[in-house]
Amino acid sequence: MEDKLGVREFQDLIKEEFFHKDSRRGLPRTFIWFTEEVGELARAIRYADRKSVKEEFADVLAWLCTLANLAGIDLEEEARERYGKGCPRCGSKPCKCKEAFK
Repeated sequence: MEDKLGVREFQDLIKEEFFHKDSRRGLPRTFIWFTEEVGELARAIRYADRKSVKEEFADVLAWLCTLANLAGIDLEEEARERYGKGCPRCGSKPCKCKEAFK
């Protein structure tokens, strides 16, 4: 059985590996790196490059964890608090909000 990482464990792994560099860069400049990774994910999705899509999802998650580490946010705790009891807007599980598609 392969090892699985939860959100907190992954965030801790990213902190252990990269915090020394990320903290010198700071939150605003790190956010720019994050948005570049989101752009790379968008490009991979646009061109339906499955291998790149998978890699870019992992990179976006890693950079999101980096931002949370710099901001002192526990992503797992905050995600559970915000989404663990249902949709933050309507409170239902699954969400019953009406979408406005244009």
